[in-house]
Amino acid sequence: NPSLKMANHCLVPLRNLSSSYISRANICTGVRPTFYKVQLLFKRSRTNVLKLLQHRPVTTEAIISRRHRIIGGWLLGCCGMVAGAVLLGGVTRLTESGLSMVDWHLIKGMKPPRSEEEWNKEFEKYKQFPEYKYVHRDITLQEFKKIFYMEYFHRMWGRAIGVAFLLPAGYFLTKGWVSRQLRHRIIFQGSVLIFQGLLGWYMVKSGLEEKEKSYDIPRVSQYRLAAHLGTALVLYSSMLYTGLGLFLKPQGYSSSAKLLKVKKFAHITSALVFLTAISGAFVAGLDAGLVYNSFPKFSNKWIPDDLFALSPAWKNMFENPTTVQFNHRLLGEATGAFIIGTWALARGAGLAGRARLAMNGLAAVSLLQVGLGVGTLLYFVPTSLAAGHQTGSLALLSLALWLMQELKGVKK
Repeated sequence: NPSLKMANHCLVPLRNLSSSYISRANICTGVRPTFYKVQLLFKRSRTNVLKLLQHRPVTTEAIISRRHRIIGGWLLGCCGMVAGAVLLGGVTRLTESGLSMVDWHLIKGMKPPRSEEEWNKEFEKYKQFPEYKYVHRDITLQEFKKIFYMEYFHRMWGRAIGVAFLLPAGYFLTKGWVSRQLRHRIIFQGSVLIFQGLLGWYMVKSGLEEKEKSYDIPRVSQYRLAAHLGTALVLYSSMLYTGLGLFLKPQGYSSSAKLLKVKKFAHITSALVFLTAISGAFVAGLDAGLVYNSFPKFSNKWIPDDLFALSPAWKNMFENPTTVQFNHRLLGEATGAFIIGTWALARGAGLAGRARLAMNGLAAVSLLQVGLGVGTLLYFVPTSLAAGHQTGSLALLSLALWLMQELKGVKK
């Protein structure tokens, strides 16, 4: 057998491995002597060597699968950076640092003040705006530097996301690594990312404007804040869902009525978590977490008296702190109850592996999130608890999207 003779010729004594032996293996097999293939020659039997001799070029399916894993890992990395931006933005707002930078320049704004003269110039600009006049009147230059750097790092992190996404995206698109459907998703994500940056400055600008009635604490528009957070969550969700679909191999499930219902409930859960998070942005924008700091009642009442204090009535949903807090509480409790109900249903639906892990994690984090929300309310919105509550909402959304992705293959 010629192949057998060739295999015997290749299986030389290899106690003292040298480059000549590797070259000899290369000549015999006709393939590149990678470390893995050399290991096959040295450590496996004659049968495995024969298999190596029958090596064929990598299939098109294997190339596509490898590219999908690379793109999926890249999207999940960008997704993690977006999550960091959301959390950093929340802490920036909680520490009242978001209005410390009073102008916006894409390139020029990347360089912070360095000399004492530059810092004093930046501080003097800050003194011309409402936040200094009505909130930080007694702030020192050193204290100003702290809040300035908080907002500066938030902005620079956003620029870093742009570089981390747009440069690889351009490479993948020009090299033809993506399908038509994936190309559309990447273009959509890039567009949302650019829009998000512009929307961030548009939001900050609303807090720098002098209001006609300047008796209130200067703050950004709750509408723009909700739009800014909502856009970030859309971008995060799109990257996470797409990345998971490319990176993870799908698990097969046989369809059943219960499993189809769990799949439907997973979609509803994602929508509820998203909606609750947006209502939280209105709570943050109006400082509505400081209105009724009791639970479960509102100052010994189940329904507060000033729930519809504004006219017309629709304005209460977005501009009345009492109504905004009431709605957020109601949505949070409903979302938590719905998740626990979905978890109870899924127990008998035959979930296994990653889907079961996602479902159990979703139920556990929902209980933790409700606890963080109540604690944030009762302790008058401390930064640590409020930041943890915002992190919990992002974790809930992530687990709900993961569950959706795992059940994607369940068909009617």
